Amino acid sequence: MEPNYVILMDFSTGELIKIKLTEDELKASEDFESFDEFLATVEDKYEFRLKDCLYMTVHTYSERSYNFR
Repeated sequence: MEPNYVILMDFSTGELIKIKLTEDELKASEDFESFDEFLATVEDKYEFRLKDCLYMTVHTYSERSYNFR
């Protein structure tokens, strides 16, 4: 099952970055040996630096938040 979403935690800015991959991006990701290599190609588009992030990929996305107003 291919990932549809990438969630990045950017520890240099304190941001949580959520990306829903486009069909073109999903297709392009298959041309790389590792997903890290693919993510490096979209750093500028989504304004992050992979070396400053931890990430996970998921097929379906859901979110929970506590004590945020």
